[in-house]
Amino acid sequence: MTGTVTVLEPGDERAQKIAKAMASQTANDILSLLAAGSISLSDITEKLKIPLTTAKYHVENMLDAGLITVSETRYSVKGREVKLYALTDQLLIVAPKKTNIRDLLLKYGSLFGIVVAGTLVVFALAPLFSSAVTPEAAALMTTNGGEVSGIPGAIRENMMVQGTYIDPVFTFFLGGILVIGALFCYEIFLWNKGR
Repeated sequence: MTGTVTVLEPGDERAQKIAKAMASQTANDILSLLAAGSISLSDITEKLKIPLTTAKYHVENMLDAGLITVSETRYSVKGREVKLYALTDQLLIVAPKKTNIRDLLLKYGSLFGIVVAGTLVVFALAPLFSSAVTPEAAALMTTNGGEVSGIPGAIRENMMVQGTYIDPVFTFFLGGILVIGALFCYEIFLWNKGR
């Protein structure tokens, strides 16, 4: 199978359209015909011996639900446009949404791994972008009343917060962890609320 896999939750809009399209035996008969290959609306009416309006109603419902598609357009001898319909190449799964704590931990564990990897990249690239002050130079600097001497003002303001050296790599890591923690707490809240 080369088609797509679509997972639907009961009650969502597409699942309701599919349920409506599949609600009658006529729709199932049309789908059975389409399983053999592309077919026109007039061929459907002839083979199932149903009125054109009935066939058209069911075909439009199935098109709207995404169960079938117009595979080809031809022209009749009289010059009229004739659409050929075919089944869509997809697997539909209707299942209730279930989120368990294990899935949440795996999801946020992988996000934590991404933050750690990003932090290592920032750590590796930091020397390329901070040519003005190295960590060794920052450690040797003297402070005079909460200010670091010997560093230009803009760099000093970026490095110092109330007399303390701020490491950009640690700041990146801490920010990532705080964002993941906030998202995790929110998902736990939603998970508890949904139980």
